[in-house]
Amino acid sequence: MNCTFAQMPDKKIISLLPAATEIICALGLKDRLVGRSHECDAPADIKELPVCSSAKFVSGSSSEEIDKQVKEILTDALSVYTIDENKIKELNPDVIITQSQCEVCAVSLKDVQDSLQEMLRSGVEVISLNPQNLSDIFDEMNLIGQKLDAEENAKAFVEELQDRCNLITHKLKFVEQRPGVVCIEWLSPLMAAGNWTPELIEIAGGKPLLAEKGKHSGYIDFEAIKSSNPDVIVIAPCGFSIARTLQEINLLLALPGWSDLTAVKNNEVYIADGNQYFNRSSQKVVDTVEILAEIIHPKQFNFGYEGKGWLKFSI
Repeated sequence: MNCTFAQMPDKKIISLLPAATEIICALGLKDRLVGRSHECDAPADIKELPVCSSAKFVSGSSSEEIDKQVKEILTDALSVYTIDENKIKELNPDVIITQSQCEVCAVSLKDVQDSLQEMLRSGVEVISLNPQNLSDIFDEMNLIGQKLDAEENAKAFVEELQDRCNLITHKLKFVEQRPGVVCIEWLSPLMAAGNWTPELIEIAGGKPLLAEKGKHSGYIDFEAIKSSNPDVIVIAPCGFSIARTLQEINLLLALPGWSDLTAVKNNEVYIADGNQYFNRSSQKVVDTVEILAEIIHPKQFNFGYEGKGWLKFSI
């Protein structure tokens, strides 16, 4: 990025959302962060910060087992995450950033309110993000800038991100071919990626199938995939790296009729890094648009993500 950032007031921040951590760092406020969630992992040196949360489900479990554990935890009206109240009190933040978009994906506003009532009464400010689409993500970047006295920085940053999207839209202006794309967000049970993902597919020159922009990701069955018969399949499970997804790719290969899908027969099946790109409502969404553009229209775009952000899968 070419933005120039000014010195900011010394507000101590705890981010309980990976996307928020990335936005804060992009706005030049990394030195204000005093704590993070267990999922915050970018930029790399952020891992040196104290961890203020943990997951109740067993890390490394299969997709099906994670889904089962999460549903059992929520059945008991419990949170999927634990907040380290003592650690947060010790760090004494001025601002805590969390989200209310999904209680399963990350520490939520309800988690913070339930665990930190005393701190919130003492005047700690909570910023809760709830993006449903791309414009929401840009708006919330500006909101973070306003709340943290970095309004001009945020405005310049968002404009640069929008320019990257506009570049793709302009280059595809006269491209009529719009392949049907299914983006799989969970392997067992199957889920199609909703929220901002369908919009990102559209910007990248595809036609999103089985999900609507601005609506939450939903469960689907394989019959729906067969009926839509996509031209392109992108597999980007929530929280999974490419390597982690490859460990369970047989769940799809074993589905009756998988090999008959148009995308499979035409070698148009791709595995993408859901954790670092598709699932994060930060500046990574624009990286995701570029990844999708490379996948859907490889003759028009080459941003250099192949091999690190996505790879073509073939048996």
